[in-house]
Amino acid sequence: MKVHYNRRSFLKQTAIGITTLGIPYPLSVFAREKYKLSFSTLGCPKWSFKEIVDFAAKHNYQGIEIRGIQGEMDLTKCPAFSKENIKNSIKLVKNSGLEIVGLGSSAKMHIKEEVLRKKNLDEAKQFIDLANQLGCKAVRVFPDKLPATSSRQETMDLISAGLAELGNYAQGGKVKILLESHGDLVYADDIRSVLNHVDHKNVALIWDVFNMWVKTKESPANVYAKLKPYIQHVHLKDGMLNNGKIKYVLFGTGEGPALEAVKLLDQSGYKGFYSFEWEKAWHPEIDEPEVAFPHFVKQMRG
Repeated sequence: MKVHYNRRSFLKQTAIGITTLGIPYPLSVFAREKYKLSFSTLGCPKWSFKEIVDFAAKHNYQGIEIRGIQGEMDLTKCPAFSKENIKNSIKLVKNSGLEIVGLGSSAKMHIKEEVLRKKNLDEAKQFIDLANQLGCKAVRVFPDKLPATSSRQETMDLISAGLAELGNYAQGGKVKILLESHGDLVYADDIRSVLNHVDHKNVALIWDVFNMWVKTKESPANVYAKLKPYIQHVHLKDGMLNNGKIKYVLFGTGEGPALEAVKLLDQSGYKGFYSFEWEKAWHPEIDEPEVAFPHFVKQMRG
C-alpha cells in the first residue's frame, strides 16, 4: 500500500525516526511544528489573494489573517470572497496547507452615537457571516481613542455591551469575537474588567504585545498573569521609540518585549497562532513584505 505524506507529516516522522536512533538533529527539523505562524495582510496591501496564499505557503507560514486585500478593507466586497469566487478561494487555501485564522474588521466597539454604533456592529456581523462561510473561527474588533465626552467606565461598558451583542450573534456558528488590545484600551486591568463584564464563551482577546507595551510599559509577565484566560490570538511586531514616536522595525530588532511574551506563552502551553502584524498599509515607508515576512519566520524558528 502506498502511503502519502505531506511536508508537515514527513518532518514529524523524520524527527521521530532520528530521535529513536539516537542521532542528534537540528532544532529546525520540527521548528515548523513548534509555533503556528500567520501574517496579517496589512503587511502586503498590494498583493492579490492568490499572491498572499502562495507567499504564505512558500515561506512556511501555517495561516493568514486577512485585514484588507488590495486596499479594500471591507472583505465582504473583495472579489476573492464574492459568490462566484468564494469556493475557489477556500479550495486554494486548503490545497496550500493553510488556514484563514482571522478576519480583521474595522468595527469599533467604543462608539456611542446610535446610528454610527449600529453601522459598526452591523459590519462586524457581516464579517461573522463571511467567517462562517470561509470556515474561519475569528473576527477581530477593537476600541480606539476613548472619547473625552464620556466617562471611562461608561465607554468600557459600551465596549462590553457591543462584544456581548456580537457574541450572541455568533452563537449559532464556530466564530469567536476577538477584542484586540488597541487604542486607549491597553491596560491589562481595563481589558480584564471589560472581558469579565462580558463573560461570553464567544468573546476572547487578541493580545497585541507591542500595542500594550508601547503605551503602558507593563511587563509581559504582568499582562499575561491577568489576561491569560482570555487570550485566543497573538499579534507580534516590533519598533523603536524616538521622542515618543514609533518607528517600526524588523521583528526582533527593536525595543519591544515580544520575544519575552512568546517565551511566556510557549511555557504555559499556548496553542494558538502568532500573527505578524507588519503595518505596511498604514506605514508605507517600512520594509517591503518580501523582506519582513521571511524575517519574522526566521526569528521565530530560530
